Amino acid sequence: MFLTGDEEYRGEEGLPMLAKLFSVRHAFRCTVLFPLDPDGTINPDNAASLAGSEALESADGIVMMPRFRRWPDAVMRRFADAVARGVPIIGLRTSTHAFRFPDDAPTSFRSFNTFGRDILGEGWVSHWGPNREGATLTVVEAAQARHPILRGVGPILADSGVYETHPVADATLLLRGQVLSGMNAADPPATYTKARRSDGMEQPVNDPMMPVAWCRELPRPDGKPQRIVCTTLGAASDLADEDLRRLVVKAVYWSFGLFVPGRADVRVVDPYAPSPYRFGGFRRGLRPADHAIGKVLPGGPPAESGPAP
Repeated sequence: MFLTGDEEYRGEEGLPMLAKLFSVRHAFRCTVLFPLDPDGTINPDNAASLAGSEALESADGIVMMPRFRRWPDAVMRRFADAVARGVPIIGLRTSTHAFRFPDDAPTSFRSFNTFGRDILGEGWVSHWGPNREGATLTVVEAAQARHPILRGVGPILADSGVYETHPVADATLLLRGQVLSGMNAADPPATYTKARRSDGMEQPVNDPMMPVAWCRELPRPDGKPQRIVCTTLGAASDLADEDLRRLVVKAVYWSFGLFVPGRADVRVVDPYAPSPYRFGGFRRGLRPADHAIGKVLPGGPPAESGPAP
């Protein structure tokens, strides 16, 4: 089950591409859920919508990238039930801050405001590397170089900036993100210092580098742990990098307890030209059927304006 719904990083384009890949290259049965307007068009700015959420009742696993959602209780209950029954969860980028219910919101699920920290292992802290100014280049956590999720995964170059993260103690760190001084792989690492929002202490931006991927195994009453993988990469443009796609594919196999393929096939199924990430920048007028296998997304008019990044 692929859950979209972020206003900035074009998850409504990236996750359907991944769902096609999993369906065609790896024989998974995949469903993608989108936030929709009443006319049936996809609107990632509609934070209260997740159309077709009934499908969560039979979900075997979840790949998600929502941001500050305010789903109605009926939708939240289906999501919460899936989490409670221990389905594997792969959280991309904004999933660390998937929900934000205001104090006066009529909801029974305000506790999910801390879903990122509680389940994925980290919530929203701050931007560490600057979007559009310093790309992210991944570095393997040496102690986990032979982890099944990482075997066959090369360095990932992402054009979204590093997040500040301090994962929970039981998280197994997989990758760290080196902040580059520009947007190309050949650009040298950034050397400035920056104050951590978590404690106000200053450090060189790359010493230590912030974690950008980790996994957890949450204990369950039946003795079979719930496997969780989180990466703060995942903008649609990041997913143009085949090694990031390979990381996600391997994360799904590992989280299900399946044999993890060595060099997983991560070829995109249909031509993939993701929109640049920015607030308000989604393609207007698209419907879920426009993401079907065999279709290429039509162009859409850009937003006239949007909130500041």
